[in-house]
Amino acid sequence: MSAIKLESLSKQFGQLIAVDGLTFEVAEGEIFGLVGPDGGGKTTTMRLLTGIMDPSGGDAWVMGHHVVREAEALKREISYMSQRFGLYPDLSVEENIDFYADLFEVPRRGREEKIGRLLAFSNLTPFRKRLAGNLSGGMKQKLGLACALIHTPRVLFLDEPTNGVDPVSRRDFWRILYQLLREKVTIFVSTAYLDEAERCNRIALVHKGKLLACGSPAEIKGLLRGVVLEIRSPQTRKLATLLRTELDARSVGLFGDRIHVLAHDADAMTKQAQRVADSAGLSIEGVRTIEATLEDVFVSSLG
Repeated sequence: MSAIKLESLSKQFGQLIAVDGLTFEVAEGEIFGLVGPDGGGKTTTMRLLTGIMDPSGGDAWVMGHHVVREAEALKREISYMSQRFGLYPDLSVEENIDFYADLFEVPRRGREEKIGRLLAFSNLTPFRKRLAGNLSGGMKQKLGLACALIHTPRVLFLDEPTNGVDPVSRRDFWRILYQLLREKVTIFVSTAYLDEAERCNRIALVHKGKLLACGSPAEIKGLLRGVVLEIRSPQTRKLATLLRTELDARSVGLFGDRIHVLAHDADAMTKQAQRVADSAGLSIEGVRTIEATLEDVFVSSLG
């Protein structure tokens, strides 16, 4: 049985189609990433799958429960950590977890031991008496995760859990998620960070509510037809703007201080890029063929 199944799932707000006929499945015990830019429909999809919001069309099931007709049964199987998870700043770390244990009606018997395990699991034991309002951003996210896990959900929904968190805390958070996989928890996570998408077992690329591609990161990158050229230049932004208008390329993307160009013929495209740069008085310091990234695939799909 699939942990999550969507069939033509849609949500419309007036004239705005936020989720547009999504169809895919998530296997039990995997980390599945819903990947796309802000405004792509990720949060709305999460709310539909957790029974917070009713769809305008289509169907979805989580652990065999229909998200509309069996919403109450669904809530016993899942946990949802939203972008603004409701921590109480004037309660300590331990008190926050205990409060959520009350909300989820976790039995008193054995609760203290369970809280102790969650604190150790999230590396929060030394801070158990600290007020949540005095925690760093990364530690607040770990506390939110501990609260979401207090009732042992079978499916964990995480809506951009590392947004605005420093790189070290992001790495620690993902280490914790991998530990959860060993306990057979299915994790459905949304992210705008394509480097994080590489950590998922499978991903769905979405844009404006539509599904662009679904599969493992390797399978998604395999959909790209052609080669990716990385161009280095001291005038990166100017050159990228020119290349977008002058080159016969399916996609030109700016990646920090590098330009990625998707091409059918690497040699021909390199010569074209050099001619465009020379005609504008711009210089190219180097061109090389690189392995495609998920971001290359995403840029190409949008193009």
